[in-house]
Amino acid sequence: MAFLTGTPQIHGNNPVFCVILGNTYISTIPGISGAGPTPEQTLLTPNLDAELVTTGRITSQSVMPNTPTGCPTPASITRAMIELTGVSPLFINAGLKYPLTVSSLDAFGQVGSDPRFSAAVPLAKKLFTRGQEIGKILSGSGDLLILGECVPGGTTSALCVLRALGYPATVSSSFVKNPVDQKEAICMQVLHGIPPDAMQDPLEIIRYAGDPMIPVAAGIAHMFSGTVVLAGGTQMLAVCGLIKAMNGPVPAVVTTVFVRDDRTANVQELAAMIGVPMYYVDPGFDNLGHDGLARYCKGEVKEGTGAGGAMLMASVMGFTPEQIQRKIFEIVQVYS
Repeated sequence: MAFLTGTPQIHGNNPVFCVILGNTYISTIPGISGAGPTPEQTLLTPNLDAELVTTGRITSQSVMPNTPTGCPTPASITRAMIELTGVSPLFINAGLKYPLTVSSLDAFGQVGSDPRFSAAVPLAKKLFTRGQEIGKILSGSGDLLILGECVPGGTTSALCVLRALGYPATVSSSFVKNPVDQKEAICMQVLHGIPPDAMQDPLEIIRYAGDPMIPVAAGIAHMFSGTVVLAGGTQMLAVCGLIKAMNGPVPAVVTTVFVRDDRTANVQELAAMIGVPMYYVDPGFDNLGHDGLARYCKGEVKEGTGAGGAMLMASVMGFTPEQIQRKIFEIVQVYS
């Protein structure tokens, strides 16, 4: 199978790679997120991923970047691409519970509340504006922006946002068995709690149903002067849904084939409905001889921390699929 679907018209002499980090208390609901050894520890995952991508190791804790089953985290794939390309990663704090230990830009957001019980992102409009300000700053840094995200629990907030925007969305999961019924129950409760007048304002929908990453990403994409590629799956489709509702130009999205092939998510159909140019990276993990990476092909983890976008960036910069695979294998072996 081809490394990259289609023929993306994506070029850049000076790419910028950014990941927006955020928390939502949705991730602490038992059974919702696999992005951490316990529900409470999912709130620390963006911080640990940022350490790994920036330095090549997790510096604040003595842990390995693998799931309990030995599946390497997406951040380890992103780290491999950072080493391969030499591009310095930039992290943006949209709203985290714990302080970052790596250099970053700050949108001065807050942890997203559980939208079943209160407004999820009270600062949604301010975060969109701050995203626009960051987009202007980044415009002076390069001509191609690969913009990823790390928000445990974010597929559930994405489901709520996409449904509120009118799309018949189903979303993916980091679990092999997607907790679809649980997500549907949460979404139904959230939608019933959105005031009718708020449904007429896209950023008010984010206020009641989203997470802090979504308005920051939309603001950055709106103001960046070059080409923007959103790196992620259903969470970045929620960003595109917001951008479209605000009458902005919808950027391309890149993710992995593991998200595309999730039968519990309608990623391809959603992309078509929103009008998103969608690209999928197949890194061939089933043929690399690494049991942990092969678990991606069985539906575990799938995507995160801009991993699909990082592989696309390496491809755009002229690295071959074989070089990309070799570097990923080299890096994950270190963490085994």
